[in-house]
Parts: sequence; structure tokens; C-alpha cells
Amino acid sequence: MLKIVGLNLVAVFALLGVVPASGASYDPAWGAIQPQRTVRVVAQAGASETSNGERLRKAIESLVPGEQLEVGTGTFSVDRFWDLTISGTADAPIRVVAAKNAKVVITRPDAKQNILNVGQSKPVQYVLLQGLEFTGGSHGIRLGKCSHVWIDRCQIHHTHDVCLSANSADSHHLYLTRNTIHDADGTAEGMYLGGNNGDVIMSESVIALNHVYNCRGSQGDGIEVKQGSWGNLIAENTVHDCNYPCITVYGTGGKSPNIIERNLCYRSLDSVMQVQGEAIVRNNVLIDGKNAAFASTDHQGKTTNLQVIHNTLVNTGHAFRGGSWNGRDGMVLANNVIYSKEQNAMHFPNGFAAVTIAGNVVLGDGAKHDSRIGRGLQDFENLTWDASQHKATPTDDAPFDQGVDAYRLPDDLTGRPRKLSSATSGAVTR
Repeated sequence: MLKIVGLNLVAVFALLGVVPASGASYDPAWGAIQPQRTVRVVAQAGASETSNGERLRKAIESLVPGEQLEVGTGTFSVDRFWDLTISGTADAPIRVVAAKNAKVVITRPDAKQNILNVGQSKPVQYVLLQGLEFTGGSHGIRLGKCSHVWIDRCQIHHTHDVCLSANSADSHHLYLTRNTIHDADGTAEGMYLGGNNGDVIMSESVIALNHVYNCRGSQGDGIEVKQGSWGNLIAENTVHDCNYPCITVYGTGGKSPNIIERNLCYRSLDSVMQVQGEAIVRNNVLIDGKNAAFASTDHQGKTTNLQVIHNTLVNTGHAFRGGSWNGRDGMVLANNVIYSKEQNAMHFPNGFAAVTIAGNVVLGDGAKHDSRIGRGLQDFENLTWDASQHKATPTDDAPFDQGVDAYRLPDDLTGRPRKLSSATSGAVTR
């Protein structure tokens, strides 16, 4: 148990093939390899968007390992089913990037197809898409038989269904970083990763530093990682204003746990974060959910081996809700700040036998489980129940020096080292 708690970013990077640069970097190791040749494509003045789209499609599909395509400003509309099947190698990846200061918009004239499919008919690996904007279509980008595919600094928005999906074939070592994703329609997930009931598995992937918001369709998860997907790192994302949970993660089917850390999530018409099990949830700030700030229950699998450590959970209703924690193996709720304005801080509707509960600071109704009692939102520098303000740094006199050393993490959400003499419960320390 403690070995899992102590799993740090260096170990995670090693497992995922990521090379840290300055601070916490989530880029693949091959991302630092320079292109052997750069070619360019620009939108032709006077040509139609569809004509320019066909030129772009042909230019991308002609790339070979080691080449980089720089795309100039323009709107490129592709009116056919587009399945990208090019591949690079670990030593010679392929890059498709927006030129410096260019606004590259890739779209299609209707929602009959996705804008871009990658690896639907043939495996694709070692490809980077960077700085591109995708809007319209059904899915914005749909990843299929993909490994070592990196989507970075792209904007995906106003699609007629999911913005970015990897739910049609098994995938591994995906890197989904620094993207801005918003305003989908249909089921309206920002990211839909893996398939229902483990039919499609995403593994050993990085989902980091993305901004996902306004997921307001018939469902509307911000980032959803489905049952059976394992060994993934979901880190430092900002996700807000979703119909369903801002981040939803199911179980791994007994494989390596998913790590969910340093995310800021707020305003959900469901729970702000929902995690079934087989995960480490640490250093997250979760505010303002209709159901709960954090919820966990059986769903396509049993809740088990779930550690919720050093998070800040703030909600008008229930703050923490553990519907299926009773009598399950490996359940830990430790060193959190858990504040409810009107309901329970910790709500275990079916019991809490065998659950480790330690080092928490709580506010609200219900059993306190030997936790320290907080004073209210005055314990934070600038945080509101409706998440209009969400700075969760504790004030100098916040009563957060409650954390137990057995579950103490070495640093907080911001990367600031934790000291035993400072506030040790919650996601942020001083």
C-alpha cells in the first residue's frame, strides 16, 4: 500500500517513456528529436477552403519518417472520410505543426464524418499534431490503432459529438497535452478514452495540461477514461462547466493503477470527479458539484484499491461520497480537506468497514471519523462555494496541520515541497 502511495513523478515518467525537462514535463522522449527535413504548405489565395483542404491532406499523407510539415494560416476543409495512416519511428518521428503565429483551422462541411481519423485502418505511431485548430465534423479527432501519438497545443471545439476520442481500437502511449477543448455537442465529451466494459483499452498514456470546458450535451464528461484502461497519468488539467463529471475514471481490471493528480476541476451538474477504483487520486482541487465534489461507486466493475490523498474537496452538497467503499480492499481517505456547506463532509451511504480514514480536516454534517474540524472558506485565500474563485491556498492560520506522515506526499499541487511544520492536509500547502 505505502509503496503505491509513494510512487512519484520520476517513477511515472519512467513507466510512460517521458523525459522530464524543466519541472514536470509530460512530453514523450522522442519529442526532442529534431526533424531531418521541413516542408511547408500554405492556403492558396483565391482557392476554396475545400481545395486548400485537399492540398493539406495530400501534403500530410505524403510525409515520411523524419519529416516535419509546417502549415501556414488558412482554413482547410476536408470533405471526405480522412483516415491518417502515416507513421514515423522512435528515431525519426513525423510532425505536423502550425507555422509560427499561424492560425490553422481544419474543418469539414458537415457532421457526416469526423474531421480527422488517425489509425482506423492501419496502425499509426510516432506522429505529432501540434498547434492546429479543429472545428465542426462529428468527432474532432478520433484515434484508432495508435501508439506514441502526440496531440499537443491543439484547439478542438464546436464539434457535433466528442471533441477527441480514442474509443475505436486499443491504444497505448498516447500523449494528449496542452490542448484547449470545448463546446462539443451530442454526447459532448471533451475526451472519450477507451471503450465501455473494457471493449477498447487505452494504456500507459499521458493526459496533461489540457483546458477542457463547456461539455454540455446529452452527457458531457470533460475527460473520461473507461473501464479496463490502465497505467495512465491524468495530471494538471483544468476542467470545468460540465454536465457529467469533469473527470471520470473507471477501474483497470486488476492492472496498474491510473494516477490522477494536480487537476483543478469545478462546476459539474453531476460529481466534480468520479473514480471507480484502482487509482491514486492526489493533490486535486475539486469544487462545486451537484452530486458531490468527489464520488466513487461500482460501475462496470467493483470499487477497490482506491487511494484519495491530499485533495481539497469543497461543495455545497456532499463533499466526499463513497457509495461502494464498505468492506473493499485497499481503500484510503487520508490527508484531505473536505468541506461541505449543507450536507456531509464524508458520506458513506453503505458503510465504511475496512476503510483507512486519517489526517483529514472536515466541515459539514455526518460522522467526522476523528478528523479535525475546519472553520469554513475563511481557511482559504480566495475560494467560493460556486467556484467563481478557486484559489485553494490555505491562510496562515488555517487548521490544516492534521496530515499523518504515513500518507504524506512530498509536494503539493503546485510542486511546492511539503514540510511537516506547515499545513499538511489538502492539495495546496503554504
